[in-house]
Amino acid sequence: MLTGYHVAVIGGDARQIELIRRLNEWDATVYLAGFDQLNESFREAIDLDFDSEQVEKLDAIILPVPGTDSDGKIEGIFSNQLIHLSEEWLKRTPDHCQVFSGIANDHLKDLAAKTNRTLIPLMDRDDVAIYNSIPTVEGTLMLIIQHTDFTIHGSKVIVLGLGRVGMSLARTFDHLGAKVSVGVRSSKAAARVYEMGLDTIDMNDIENADMSCDILLNTVPHLVVDASVIKQLPSHAMILDLASKPGGTDFRYADKRGIKALLAPGLPGIVAPKTAGRIIADVVSRIVQEGSRKENE
Repeated sequence: MLTGYHVAVIGGDARQIELIRRLNEWDATVYLAGFDQLNESFREAIDLDFDSEQVEKLDAIILPVPGTDSDGKIEGIFSNQLIHLSEEWLKRTPDHCQVFSGIANDHLKDLAAKTNRTLIPLMDRDDVAIYNSIPTVEGTLMLIIQHTDFTIHGSKVIVLGLGRVGMSLARTFDHLGAKVSVGVRSSKAAARVYEMGLDTIDMNDIENADMSCDILLNTVPHLVVDASVIKQLPSHAMILDLASKPGGTDFRYADKRGIKALLAPGLPGIVAPKTAGRIIADVVSRIVQEGSRKENE
């Protein structure tokens, strides 16, 4: 339970709807900003007045998964207004106030440092990333089935990266009967791929690797699927890039070659926003209560 805790939810997408519901169920005092198009759907919550004393009570601030832009502005799909998170405003929160964001850019990190507030990028946490890998894999399967005219079973699939999402992808496609190879850089990751019974691609020498496949799944957030890789793909192949924007694929060259290539970051919020919101709520609740216990010790 979060009785006595004051939490502000500022902007976001459908994931925040489930997050707000959970916070209300746990008896937190919830303040909302950036949800004016929901037509009073959350009557238990309070509209956040940025100029009021509400700010001085906040134990936590929850931002959208993308966080802020480079100027500190926050977007949300339930409002036409941009909300600006300023240094002066954040300094008015209590010293123990924690700021949660899915990812944290340099501006948000700098803002937290200047105000001496704890910034928690949720997508950097193993627990959140592993939980989120489940709807990510389901969304990946949905997109592959929608955009190809062949079965996954028997297809040659390459997964680039063996992180939390990459491992789940490799296992799932292997279980579905695909012939899976995994691109890795370290000997440790190569050993794990071997243990999984899959083939290894050395990404340190990807230019000379055999990258011919039917489905190429990238989880690496920098350019790895370049022209040298794409030129090896057959015309029917599909590239699905799951890395954060701008992804790790040369989309211009893929289009030139007539290869279907999609950028699909944030799949949990698209295919399973209720589950994704529940994941965020559970982790935030645990962290806020842990922080409160430490403060009282």
